[in-house]
This record gives sequence, structure tokens and C-alpha cells, in this order.
Amino acid sequence: MPHMDARRALPSVDGLLRHPALRPLLACYTRPAVTGLVRQALDVARREAAEGAPSVDALADRIVQEAHRRWRSGPQPVINATGVVLHTNLGRAPLSRAAAEAATAVATGYSALEFDLSRGTRGSRSEHLSALLGDVTGAEDGIAVNNNAAGLVLALAALCRRREVIVSRGQAVEIGGGFRIPAIMQESGAKLIEVGTTNRTRLSDYAAALSARTAAILRVHASNFRIVGFTETVDVASLATLAQEHGVPLIDDVGSGSLLDVRPYGLAPEPLVQESVAAGAGLVLFSGDKLLGGPQAGVIVGRADLIARLRKHPLMRALRPDKITIAALGATLLHYVRGEADREIPVWCMIGAQAPELEARARAWRAQLPAVEGMLAGVEPGASTIGGGSLPGETLPTHVLALHSTRRAASWASATAAALRAGMPPVVARIDDNRVVLDPRTVLPEQDAPLVAALGRVVSSQ
Repeated sequence: MPHMDARRALPSVDGLLRHPALRPLLACYTRPAVTGLVRQALDVARREAAEGAPSVDALADRIVQEAHRRWRSGPQPVINATGVVLHTNLGRAPLSRAAAEAATAVATGYSALEFDLSRGTRGSRSEHLSALLGDVTGAEDGIAVNNNAAGLVLALAALCRRREVIVSRGQAVEIGGGFRIPAIMQESGAKLIEVGTTNRTRLSDYAAALSARTAAILRVHASNFRIVGFTETVDVASLATLAQEHGVPLIDDVGSGSLLDVRPYGLAPEPLVQESVAAGAGLVLFSGDKLLGGPQAGVIVGRADLIARLRKHPLMRALRPDKITIAALGATLLHYVRGEADREIPVWCMIGAQAPELEARARAWRAQLPAVEGMLAGVEPGASTIGGGSLPGETLPTHVLALHSTRRAASWASATAAALRAGMPPVVARIDDNRVVLDPRTVLPEQDAPLVAALGRVVSSQ
């Protein structure tokens, strides 16, 4: 019975625990935790015994690799060389140095999160951001929640439960991760009333749908797609006026949360939070980790009476941000108050980077690479994207470092990209026409040296 013989060849739990390769694990982690991994590895090996038992060394290596995979402290830091500024899968906006320091300060000690230092009594965590949000947006008040979808759920639940909300049919969109506006509205308890058509919605369509059952008009910015051609939409000022005339608020979900005009950077216009507030929207909702350039958060600004209702709603406790988010978001907002956002917030530094400086960085990378037979490396024009559901279809001119092999063109690019991701630090590049392409726009300046070192190790080993 070869199957049973293979199973008998497997070591015992204690035998594996004595393997030299597991000594570092036992020095770092508790014995019960390592023993659990050993038992799991042996269970898998028994099920695979029909194909032959793995060696003791192979089993020990499996256990070590599984420990490294499982017992990481969180997402592994990577170098983003894809050229996608707000890469959702890579964590979107990197924090500014000031925001990171503010988050670290409150994370590593106690803080006056809900404590009034002047009076020595309990305070409110929302007070840390309300004044700042008013200063940068012109709104009467503001709060933050976990993310922008949470902000929409809170606004609808607090203001519109069991009542109707009017939305253009072309704005009943699906956002990232498969979350759809109609489904979010249903969960909030509000009833969706669609007006107009996918490509054309007029002010008269909204007006015809208004009734005593209407709780709000909702405007949703199409952050991650565009409808072009025979289209018509209603501007925020006209919608706000209509809503005010009928005594209901306009809720304007502007998505990316831009506080700076992107047009000087050669990009198509993006809704500005300040403009929506000034136009009379009752509430304006936006993300903290997109064009705002801060931590993941949903920000809601607008009329003080509406914000007060949201602040008192039971969902607010479930959706409120923690001290680390509040600290990082506050520090990010301060950059705008000081007029330094374009210089201090990484997202805006990346958007503002010009092609000549990017070309110089790419050429510096190329000059430091070792010469490898069969590998060609060149610097060429390319295009970066904003990503993160912001400015769909918009690109920025850049220069990239492109690598390819003259000997293994079909498999070399994918193997090289995989090796870069497996390195320390991992480097995420993109593959284009069997070439590995690295864009300096999304590589932080202090990451140039480790990127070149990682790239050199990979190409030299092939």
C-alpha cells in the first residue's frame, strides 16, 4: 500500500518542531502558534500522500513560508511604479509626512480625542475637524466617517428614511467593488425615484418628480466613467435652487473630493467641493483618500442644521473615524489652509510633476542598471493616469523606463515583473507589449535608490 507507506514516512509533530529551520519561528512566536502550523502542514501532507510524501526539509520550508505569509503585521509596503497615481489596489493616496507624523503621534500615546483640555470634561471627537472643514470648503459645518459610501448611507438614513430621493437615471451608478447607488439607498431605508434618461436629464424632470414625499434631491458625480455624445445634465446651482424652493436639501456626492482646480495641470475639470458648497448644496460628500490626498475617510460638509442631524444619528457611532484617521485627515486639511497642498501632499506633487523632471529620473535609473546580455533598457514617452475612480480617461505625459529581452520576449516580462513583486521592497510595475515599464511619476523621490537596487538584483539574476 504505497499510500499508507508514504503517510508513515511523514515526521511527527515533535520531530518537525525540532527541525533547524523552525528554530527562528520558535524564537519569535509562541510554541502553540508554531505547533498549529506544523499540524496543518502535516494534515495537508497526509492528504497528498498518494503522490508521495514530501521530505522533512520541504515540509519545514512550507511551514516557514506559511508563517511569513500569515503573520505579517498588515499590508506590505510597496513601490508603485505603475504610473497610476490613486491606485486603489495599492492603497490610493500616500499620506504627507505631516499627516503620517500626526497619525503616529496619536497612535503611540494617549490623546485628547474626546476630552476638553480647557475644562477637564468630556469633549467630542468631531470638534477636531469641523472648523478645519469649514475653513477649506466654506461650509457651515462638517464631519468625517469611514468612507464616502458610509457618508451617503448616513446622510440618507438620517434625512430620507421611508421617504423619496430623486436621482437622475444616469447617476444611479456602480462604484468600486460592485457597490451600487440603488442598493446603498435601499439599505439606508430611502426610496429611489429615478428621473430622466441615462444620457439626458433636465431640470424639468426633477421638478416633475417633487412631491410631499420627497426628502431630498441627490446628485452623484460619475467619478469612474463618462457618458459622451448626446447628453444633458443639470448643474449644481440650478438643482440647489430647485431644492431650496421646495424646502428639501440637495445632497451632492462629488466623489474624489478635489479642493484644487485640476485644469492648470492639463486635466479635464473635476467638481470642486467649495463650488458645490457655494452653489447652495445642503450637503456635499467626498472621499478623503482620493484627490484630497489624505487617509481613507468619507467627508460630509454643508448646512449646520443638517450636519447636526447626521451627528446625532445612531449610525454615526458605527461609522465614526478613529483617532488615527482624524489626526491624519486634520494634518492633510491644514496643508490646504496653509496654501501648501500642491507642495506637501504626495498626490498633488505627483500630478504636478513635469515630463522633463520625470525623464531625468528615468534616465538616472537607466544609468545605474547593470549591463545584462540580451536585455535592452530605454527611456521613452508615456502616459500616467490618475486612477482611483477619479478623472476617467485623463492622462498626464510622462517618461518611463522600459525593459525587454531580446532572447525571451514572450516570458521574460511576466517573469521579471513577478520577481520585482517578490523582492524586498516589492516593486509593482506594469507590462506593456512584452516589456516591463516603470513610471517615475508614482515613485516617491526617496524610493529611487531602493527601486534601482531591486531592479538591479532582479535583472542580474536572470
